[in-house]
Amino acid sequence: MTNNLSPGTHSFTVDGTRQVYHVAGRGPVMIAHPGGPGVEYAYLRSVRLEEQFTVVYVEPVGTGESGPLPGGATYVDTYVDFLYALVEHIGVARALLLGHSHGGIVAVRFALLHPERTAGLALYSATPCTTPEFWAAEEANAAAYGERHPDVPEAAEIVAAATQWDEVKTDEQQTAILRTFLPLYFADFWGRRAEFDVLRKTVRAWHTPFEDKNVDYRPELWQITAPTVVFTGRHDFICGPVWARLLHDGIPGSELVIFENSGHFAQIEEPDAYHDAVGRLVRAASESE
Repeated sequence: MTNNLSPGTHSFTVDGTRQVYHVAGRGPVMIAHPGGPGVEYAYLRSVRLEEQFTVVYVEPVGTGESGPLPGGATYVDTYVDFLYALVEHIGVARALLLGHSHGGIVAVRFALLHPERTAGLALYSATPCTTPEFWAAEEANAAAYGERHPDVPEAAEIVAAATQWDEVKTDEQQTAILRTFLPLYFADFWGRRAEFDVLRKTVRAWHTPFEDKNVDYRPELWQITAPTVVFTGRHDFICGPVWARLLHDGIPGSELVIFENSGHFAQIEEPDAYHDAVGRLVRAASESE
């Protein structure tokens, strides 16, 4: 294992921009890309995964100790460029990629642009497209939260906050908004509040504005040949089963796993099922070699 994969925090520079990443665990190398964009990577940490893999956690540009987004940054391809630079930097010929939410879109795009460097994909609560239809469905599902939870006093505030994600101007505001509407992302936040409040109180976000957030990779999914496991929560309001099935139907030979008691954060909501799903990728990748 190279020094670039030794446990701890590392950084390197890509065209003048600092890219930070964190390494933990042992075993095959898996690169984990968080969602957002703009959400701190730490929520994706998993001690159980680190018992099976050398996990490389990306701290995306525009967040944490990484540099700011470069001028002209785009919603997906900029992150793909930095991910490719990371794969080169750590010296992995072909990468196992775990992408959550927006990180899953980045992983899909990476596999399309760099198939020779992709060993496998774990697409966790992701989507192949962020078209107007996608955003409309997200808004409708968020708006219905109050109807689903009439006994929750905070419901109206949560729904209102969800509409303000793209309107804030500072990192502090972005974090406050995310913490306010985070219950939307869980199947049963209020029934398990003691478990999930830790994330709500600690998650951080950075202001990452993009004028154009519409991408659609559905017509290209058939080109992905890497072993792929697609998984999401039954109650994920933003990247739920509808979008997971589009990935599954489009990527040849992919597996689909639906977590019946999860929303957007299955690694917290159903950890056993989540880690089993990630393990399926390793088995599929091993069988394809």
